[in-house]
Amino acid sequence: MQYQWRTAGHLDWLCRAPQLLHCEQSLVLQDQLPSDLDARLARWAADPGSRPAVLNEPANPRLGYYFERLYECVMTHLLGWQLLAKNLQVRDGSGRTLGELDFLLRNPVTNEVEHHEIAVKFYLGYQQDGNDTLWYGPNSRDRLDRKVRRLLEHQSRLTERPEARKAMTDLGIPGPVTSRIFMPGYLFYPPDTPLTVPDFVPADHLRGTWLYRHDLADQDMAAWVPLHKPHWLGPWSQPDRPDPELAARVMDTVAEHARPRLFAVLSEDAASGQWIEVERVFVVPENWPRQGC
Repeated sequence: MQYQWRTAGHLDWLCRAPQLLHCEQSLVLQDQLPSDLDARLARWAADPGSRPAVLNEPANPRLGYYFERLYECVMTHLLGWQLLAKNLQVRDGSGRTLGELDFLLRNPVTNEVEHHEIAVKFYLGYQQDGNDTLWYGPNSRDRLDRKVRRLLEHQSRLTERPEARKAMTDLGIPGPVTSRIFMPGYLFYPPDTPLTVPDFVPADHLRGTWLYRHDLADQDMAAWVPLHKPHWLGPWSQPDRPDPELAARVMDTVAEHARPRLFAVLSEDAASGQWIEVERVFVVPENWPRQGC
């Protein structure tokens, strides 16, 4: 049940967070938000009966699916776009899957059909032996440059294929289609290490820090809180003082299972008494990023 009352905060973050990709196809939600956004989100948070039904469903443990649910809610319930299709499979004549269209929507202002490819991403910058910086996902199998290349060269261009146009026609969805990309997220930097960022990343992108497990010997972790999905969509806050023993137990799993973990560093707000996120930190095992490359 905890997820439900935090969903309004996740929606607010989705609406306002900077993106990790600026390009011609980028969809800027901030330009379209309703003037009463804060009031509507507050009402949904306070009154479960006022929420769209999709927000009262249990959270999917896979962050991508949860993010898709929030995006659908924003586009349809907050912005008034018409959802025409979601996760539409595109196959060739032999039945082989060529890709998937995340969202097909009708823009209420232009009345045009738009194809939206969306993702929420978290990348850690890594530089080895003076080489160019590579931005890896926590499991190091995903990489920012590869993701952006696939978005621009494949995913956002699927509707140009005759197979995609046929799949749309079969559903009664007309063309032509304008493609958009929406990809908010965070870049995490190692401490005291200047890194290069790709030109397509906006300067106002959200930032965090990443550390190896052995770097924590001198760290004061009394105010650290482990973040579990879907609460990677920040920022985190809580009424209770952080439990350092919980943070230590979760920290031990980094070494035991060679699995990166995300933490929020909190500070008590004197006015509200809430503990509020002031930084977020990924802690990674000693062989990162080699285990997934």
